[in-house]
Order: sequence, then C-alpha cells, then structure tokens
Amino acid sequence: MVLIKQLKGYQSYQSIIRDMEKNVEKIKTEGESNEVIWMLEHNSVFTAGSSNIGLNQEYIEKIPVIKVNRGGQMTFHGPGQLIIYFMLNIKKRKLGLIEFIDQIEKLIINAFARENIKLYPKKEKNRGLWIKSAKGMKKIIFIGLRYSSGVIYHGISINFKPDLQKFRLINPCGLNEFEISSLKELEIDYSYDRIVKEIKNQMILEFP
Repeated sequence: MVLIKQLKGYQSYQSIIRDMEKNVEKIKTEGESNEVIWMLEHNSVFTAGSSNIGLNQEYIEKIPVIKVNRGGQMTFHGPGQLIIYFMLNIKKRKLGLIEFIDQIEKLIINAFARENIKLYPKKEKNRGLWIKSAKGMKKIIFIGLRYSSGVIYHGISINFKPDLQKFRLINPCGLNEFEISSLKELEIDYSYDRIVKEIKNQMILEFP
C-alpha cells in the first residue's frame, strides 16, 4: 500500500521540493517501497513551471518566485490551499500520463461528491477541475506534474480558502484572474476534514 502522509503546519516550498526529488530518485533506484503521497499546505510562494514565459521578477509583494521543473505556467501556493504531491511509479501500474490525470481527477470528483459539491473536468490542455457558479465556471483545482523514468511527481492543489488576491497579481496557469476561485469565495458549505478524509479513502482504493 502506498504511504499517505498528511504534514502539519505550513511547509517551506523549497524544502518539500528538495525532499520530493530525493525520494523520487529512491523510487527510481530502490523501487516502489519508497512510493508516497504527501498532503500539506505551503507558506506563500509563487512558482513558475516549464511553460512560463518571461519571468524576471524575484519577488511579487515580497513573496518568493521560484522556477520549478513541473509542467504548467505560473501559480500561487499558500495557506488555505491543500497540496497533494504524488511520488508514484505509474509505468509499473501500466498507466500513461493522461490516464493518471484522468484517474486523479475522478477520485477528487468522487470525494467532493460526498459533500454534495459537483466538480467538472475540462479535457483541454489546461487540466483541472471547475465549479459552476452564477458568474460562470470557476477553477478551484489545479494540476502540475512531472514524469521521469516511469515515475510521476509534483501534483495537484485545491483552493479551499487561500488569499485569492495573490492569484490576481498574476495570470495563474494562463487563465484570466477571475476564472480562479475558491470554495470560500463561492460561499460553498463544506467540511475540510471530511473532504480530506474522503480523498485519502479514494487514493487508498486507486493506489494500493
């Protein structure tokens, strides 16, 4: 069974990425016994993926901007946003990258459905999950992954109640700033603890 760890407090982005990359190398060299899924929240940070263009600033409002080796463009992580990092050998599971994305989108949709929250996938290049609101479709779940030698890592982020003004300093993931939202901004009733527990249950079923 894949180990699922929920880390307490707000985690340093740089430290987590460093530890994740070390663990990915162990999976490649030592095998699946090192597979793990981390669930956590970060200190405030902007990150720029491989698709980002023209990033020259070191800080936006004194928040670090870090270039990272995942897919996708620029985004924000911070308190109120749940991050799920996967470190899994999907080649051994006979899964391609798109199949893996489909799988994690499905498990998140199922978990939120238990709270009577309906999420919608979009199959275009900008993958993630959306909520239908009175002002149109709003994206609350984001996907940014890297695949190397059969191993998938990095992961997804879920906007429960982050500071959306930080998102609106940038064009997050190439979207219009007001296409991004959160459960709090949309005034959706939910239990954070129940959703997290159900996501864990779904992951246990999907990644034995």
